[in-house]
Amino acid sequence: MKISKATKKYEAWLAKRLTLLADDLALKHQRMAASAFPFFRATFYRWMQLWPELCPGLRNAPELLAVGDLHVENFGTWRDLEGRLNWGVNDFDEAYPLPYTLDLVRLATSALLAASENHFALPRKDACDALLDGYRSAITDGGAPIVLGEHHHWLRELTLGDPRDPVAYWKKLTALPTYQGKLPKSAGKALQSLFPEHDGLDYRIVHRVAGLGSLGRQRFVALADWRGAKIAREAKALAPSACAWARGGKASEKIHYEEILRRAVRSPDPFVHLRGRWIVRRLAPDCSRIELSQLPKKRDEYRLLREMGRETANVHLGTPKARKAVLRDLHKRPAKWLHKASDAMFDATLTDWEDWKSREEKS
Repeated sequence: MKISKATKKYEAWLAKRLTLLADDLALKHQRMAASAFPFFRATFYRWMQLWPELCPGLRNAPELLAVGDLHVENFGTWRDLEGRLNWGVNDFDEAYPLPYTLDLVRLATSALLAASENHFALPRKDACDALLDGYRSAITDGGAPIVLGEHHHWLRELTLGDPRDPVAYWKKLTALPTYQGKLPKSAGKALQSLFPEHDGLDYRIVHRVAGLGSLGRQRFVALADWRGAKIAREAKALAPSACAWARGGKASEKIHYEEILRRAVRSPDPFVHLRGRWIVRRLAPDCSRIELSQLPKKRDEYRLLREMGRETANVHLGTPKARKAVLRDLHKRPAKWLHKASDAMFDATLTDWEDWKSREEKS
């Protein structure tokens, strides 16, 4: 099946489960044609079609509750109950029970694609080695939350820079026009559930265009001035993971977002909750996804990717019964299994992207 047909089938399936916005979906299709890395981020559904065929030797690895749509830009920061800054996986829209190997291969493939577009300078082999080294280390020692306090100061300096300036952040967000449509009642209740005050808070609703995998879904932000500064809460429509679509009609469509957050080894964000079919979160300069373009040019990329590997293990350790099986499986795998698998998925992604780009240019 070609990428264009797969996309039509997946979007038809998705449209039966939530409201899709035609203009945002058209924008997503345009961004998919721009380069291979955004194409990769936007097409997890296609990954789930190709993975079983291209990585057959990894399909039977120990299963656990995995991120699914893991990539090098799916990391960000948040504040925990103590107000401490934390770093880790930022989005769990596609969380699903999967072989642990899938998350690692997808993360490694994303690093290779980012490197092909000059976002990373680390050689392919070193990128895979860094991810696997961090992952194996954390699975072995039981993992630990990545709190950017007295530890991980290098990561704090790496992730907090000019793009996180509060003035610029709020200027961009508040410049969005007020939403003129009818806000779904369920979305309004979801947003209000995270307000610091439930009575008398004056706010306005805007529609935010963000993400790639979720672009096309409803995403509403409530903006308000509260006690001397601005605050924002976002409600994003959730659907079952694309894993359910790829596996056919009998697959479970359970949404695992809050479950994977609750079980992972981390100091959680108290402002992220599932409310019906809406994921609600606080938006702020210190509480958002980090783009590669925001990172300083001078950085220790091996160390950064190793930390991504450790954080992947932190999430996987939320399925504690799988830990011993994962360690046994890691021990028996050949030295270059991650390199070979990510190379195969890298090549397949480029082929699909070229096909998609060609069709978009003709349309």
